[in-house]
This record gives sequence, C-alpha cells and structure tokens, in this order.
Amino acid sequence: MASSTRIPKAELTGIYGAVIKRMSRRMFGDVPEPVGVAWHNRKVLNFSFSVGRSIRKWDQCDENLKSYAHMAVASLVGCSFCLDLGYFHAHNEGLDVAKAREVPRWRESDVFTPLERDVMEYAEAMSQTPPRVTDELSARLLEVLGPAAVVELTTYIALVNFMTRSNTAFGVESQEFSAACDLEPLAVASTT
Repeated sequence: MASSTRIPKAELTGIYGAVIKRMSRRMFGDVPEPVGVAWHNRKVLNFSFSVGRSIRKWDQCDENLKSYAHMAVASLVGCSFCLDLGYFHAHNEGLDVAKAREVPRWRESDVFTPLERDVMEYAEAMSQTPPRVTDELSARLLEVLGPAAVVELTTYIALVNFMTRSNTAFGVESQEFSAACDLEPLAVASTT
C-alpha cells in the first residue's frame, strides 16, 4: 500500500531506528506509518511509546471493553489505521474478534451486551466536541464497573482520541494488519 501521509515518513536510522524496526516487524509484521511520521520528532515519538507502554499495564477495566471503546472512537473519528490496528490487536490478544468486527456498526448489531453498548456510547460521547457525556450514562457505568474502572476507561478513551486524531490529521490510513491475519473484513457502518 502506498503511503498517503501528509507528512512524509522519515527513514528510521541508526541503532534506535533498527531496534524500532525490528520490534515493529515482530509485533505487527511491518513498521506502522505513524512511527515513520513521528520519527521527525523523537521526543513526540518517545512520548507516544511511553503512553502506549503505560496504558498496557492498566488492569482495572476489562480489555474487551477498552478494545470496543478504542474502535468506536476510531470509527467515529474516521481513523482507518486505528480501526484496523484495534481489530488486529483484538485478534492477537485473544479478545472477542467477532464482536470487535462489529464495532463500526455497533448500534445495529445484536452481538453486544447492554454494558458494551454503554461503553461504546460513552466513547463516542466523550469524542464529540463538546463532549456529550450524560450523568445517566456515567451513573450506569459507575454502577456496573466501579470507580477505578470508569477512571481507567475515561482516561483510555481520552488517550485514544489523542492517537486517532493525530493519525487522522497526519493522513495515516489502514496498513491492513488485520487482513494479514486473514480476519474477516470489518463490518461497515450503516449510513443512516
């Protein structure tokens, strides 16, 4: 797939570049385009890596719920890279791939529980400008998940917005990581 980024990807050079290429290829089969774009500013790249490592350690909110939230934000914002990467991640982490596949059309799909629907609604509500989170939705999540999980989910969604919006602004598009795993194509969101 030809690069379509608005900022041309930089060549990853030196020992650090070699390490990143090797780790990326081991994790994804290729170097993600956002890495090549961010290579122009190593402090930003390192910040992104640091955030990614940190959120992987969080454990108060179910990984499936965070996965659906991530993909709901990506679908809403229009980040095909993040949607594809989220689907790929769900597959590699042993999450519910059948449900992850349906996230782009979660409102029409019948595979999600009421809690999962609330999480995706919350993710979308947080991603609106201005945010449209309601007291009722927050209360439902708090009652079922508890405060620690809601704090984690909220911060996770905020960081996902940082990633999806950055990638979209950079013009980063899907690298078809999920296709490399022979996953079914993602469901298409309805146009209604």
